[in-house]
Order: sequence, then C-alpha cells, then structure tokens
Amino acid sequence: MPIKAMFLIADVRIPVKRKKTLRLAKVEAIAEDILENGQTTPIQVREGKTGGWVLIEGYHRLEALRALGESSVEGYEVRARLH
Repeated sequence: MPIKAMFLIADVRIPVKRKKTLRLAKVEAIAEDILENGQTTPIQVREGKTGGWVLIEGYHRLEALRALGESSVEGYEVRARLH
C-alpha cells in the first residue's frame, strides 16, 4: 500500500521524457484550482537510486505548486515495478 507523506519539491526529480510533456496552460489552470481548493490529488513518487525522489505521476500538479512558491507537495511513495 502506498505511503502518503509530504515531499520537498526540490527533492523531486522529473525524468527527461516527462519534461517534454509540460503544458503551461494546464499548469496555470491547476495553480488556480489549488489556490481555491488546496491540493486535492497527491502526486506519486518513487525513491531515487542516488537519493531523493523520482516523479511517477503528477507533473503538472508539481509545477503548479512550484509556480505558487510552495516548498513541499503531498504525495504517495510507491514502489517501482520491475518489468
């Protein structure tokens, strides 16, 4: 079962392929929603090989919180599956 916790935004690494999917309009819309309602959906991260965290899900939420000047994000620590 995933463990819900607070993570420092600075400690969350975004994989290179994910960075290409960023849509600024979506980040702005999510930031506005977060201002009105707070963060309602946690992100998902896994532990990185060299420390810190690697983003699994929630890139736009993470960037919206970063744009709002937040230093932490609510999320779930999940275990990565080996294929």
